[in-house]
Amino acid sequence: MSNESWNFECLKRGHHIMGILNVTPDSFSDGGKYCDPERAFRRAIEMTDEGASIIDIGGESTRPGSEPVTESLEMDRIIPLIERISREIGVVISVDTCKSVVAREAVKAGARIINDISGLTFDPNMIPAAAELNVPVVIMHIKGTPKNMQVSPQYGNVVAEVSEHLRKQAEKARSAGIREIIVDPGFGFGKRLEDNFQLLKHLDQFRFPDCPLLVGTSRKSFLGSLFGLPPDQRMEGTLATNIWALLQGATIFRVHDVSAVNRALLITRAITEAS
Repeated sequence: MSNESWNFECLKRGHHIMGILNVTPDSFSDGGKYCDPERAFRRAIEMTDEGASIIDIGGESTRPGSEPVTESLEMDRIIPLIERISREIGVVISVDTCKSVVAREAVKAGARIINDISGLTFDPNMIPAAAELNVPVVIMHIKGTPKNMQVSPQYGNVVAEVSEHLRKQAEKARSAGIREIIVDPGFGFGKRLEDNFQLLKHLDQFRFPDCPLLVGTSRKSFLGSLFGLPPDQRMEGTLATNIWALLQGATIFRVHDVSAVNRALLITRAITEAS
């Protein structure tokens, strides 16, 4: 999916791979791997060739316990890369940020989606900025902040609470003029092991009208918890959860391992669509 063929409606059907490109020194899985601008650009080309229709670029780690970075540092990391990818590759770019100033500059540089892990809650200026920029917004659920989100998170009914929060945030965004909304339950963001599996089991509860469902389980710690595996050994869990999510109605899949997940989803769709 190129910038030229970009259409929000297409995100509501089929499957779309959102390739993760963290240009940070401290992200949980690939921190430091793509800090070099040339290496990051080559990775964007590689993911596009492997089947990614969206590249999600982030300049601030949101791993558990991480500290926020300044707007200027975040922009220094991502804006030149967004400009180059937009100019030379043409793939749809998503900016992974919860800062309205960064979002504005990223869209100006060529980003077409704002992916806000705070669900439009950390920066009071994000909602009016997104409405003015008139681009799709990913509203994700998070309990707490990246710094403290995994410090004993508690829920009465995680599915009901996360669903209700996302509904309210989507309504708030629509009332402010944001027309194109994507929802994300926020796997691993303020969730216990059992919370993540409950959310997966009941993903059908997050199929809101006119809101594509994004799932981001790639290499997350809950996938390694059952076996004590590090991030680079969580491929099977990543594949299993993304296949399950596709069967439950998700259409956007945020992943590190683009080729493997894309192939698995293509095979799953071939099975489900067979006559």
